[in-house]
Amino acid sequence: MTQRRKVGNLLALAVLATVVQRPMHPYEMASVLRARGKEDDMEIKWGSLYTVVRNLTKHGFLAVVDSTREGARPERTVYRITDLGRAELVDWARELVSTPVPERPRFKAGLSVLAALAPEEAAALLRQRLDALTAANAASRAELARHSDVPRLFLVEGEYELAVREAEAAWVRALLDELDSGTFPGLAQWRHWHATGEVPVELAEIAERGSTT
Repeated sequence: MTQRRKVGNLLALAVLATVVQRPMHPYEMASVLRARGKEDDMEIKWGSLYTVVRNLTKHGFLAVVDSTREGARPERTVYRITDLGRAELVDWARELVSTPVPERPRFKAGLSVLAALAPEEAAALLRQRLDALTAANAASRAELARHSDVPRLFLVEGEYELAVREAEAAWVRALLDELDSGTFPGLAQWRHWHATGEVPVELAEIAERGSTT
């Protein structure tokens, strides 16, 4: 079961995982996170970095090591991770790796209203998506191959992303096969609906049942 964390922004997790190596000031944290491509792994709002660091410090996960000022430059504060911060990092990692939580991708939202599109348009758009997935998967495989000298421990998130996209591509391809071959259940009623504007009785009944559940 997921728990409510004192600092729940995933940027906080990224900061803890970075500072665990050595003390850093926020500008350096951002540079390291960008160099590692962390924005590809999680949603990061860079403008929240200083707020996140302050909150981590407030709750005892980070501690100030040093604070210096050079001339007219802004004060530069260096932070280190605390024992409490290390425990939070480990506990958060355990939760994320072990506990599935409902996720609502935009594609699922689109599929939930697929009936709004005519079958032919839906098929054309799905082919467009499949082309994009195929290109992205090829790029990911090439990227992983280029980093074959990097320990796999630091590539597993890329492998996971590729596996998920490959599974999606396979599913979209199978759905397209059904639409193209005419074997998709209810295809005739779906097409009739868009041709005439009349909702078939059986579809109307299903929609009505869904609205009362």
